[in-house]
Amino acid sequence: MKNHINILRATRKNYLKALEGVPVKLLNKVPEGFNNNLIWNAAHAVVTQQLLCYSLAGLASRLPGEIIEAYRKGSRPGKEIDQAAVEQIMEWLSAGPDWLEKDLAEQDFKNFREYPTSYGYTVSSIEDAIAFNNVHEGMHLGYIIALKKQLKI
Repeated sequence: MKNHINILRATRKNYLKALEGVPVKLLNKVPEGFNNNLIWNAAHAVVTQQLLCYSLAGLASRLPGEIIEAYRKGSRPGKEIDQAAVEQIMEWLSAGPDWLEKDLAEQDFKNFREYPTSYGYTVSSIEDAIAFNNVHEGMHLGYIIALKKQLKI
């Protein structure tokens, strides 16, 4: 598990590096041909990790319910978010791997509900969830890179 959490940490550092210094206006911009924006992809990654690892295990998320609803699978960017909301998302990106590592040591993730993903893979344990989440986060990091190219930043 330690290696999977280290992969998550590395991916999250890449998210933070990719988004660092990007003006809020560009973080919120949805370019032609895309359904979402830079900050939505980052927040979606944070939310999905909570849903896959915590909710499927019957545990409470560390995120507010309105954030879960705003960025879960099937959502789209709504109103533009401000700098304070961007900073909060960046904090969650940074903290997520540490939360998971701490919670794995302190909480029971054994009551896990099987979940067939739209990716074609069925998650049936916390180990599956963490490994699959890394695939999911890598995919959204790719979207961030593509969005930045489209936005010419």
